[in-house]
Amino acid sequence: MSKLAQDIILRPIISEASMDGMADKKYSFEVAKDANKIEIAKAVETLFGVKVKKVNTVNCKGKLRRYGMYEGYTASWKKAVVTLTEDSKTIEFFDGLM
Repeated sequence: MSKLAQDIILRPIISEASMDGMADKKYSFEVAKDANKIEIAKAVETLFGVKVKKVNTVNCKGKLRRYGMYEGYTASWKKAVVTLTEDSKTIEFFDGLM
């Protein structure tokens, strides 16, 4: 069963580090944990109409959190840093954030 692009790219990651990467055409996204680099690249190209040069992925472990005497872990998730080609346009979603 093939996954839709909307099921692979869950949300953009907005942070100081990700904003600095935008100058080099690097964009950060939270992606589905079972998605591979090829699926992520195709999903970004489909959703935003750009050409992807490479994809780097990181599995982020959940952090220990406490609330009084109760403790547990936040959910683990996967981050993808997508680098666009030089001749590719920027992603419009991020343009208003800089």
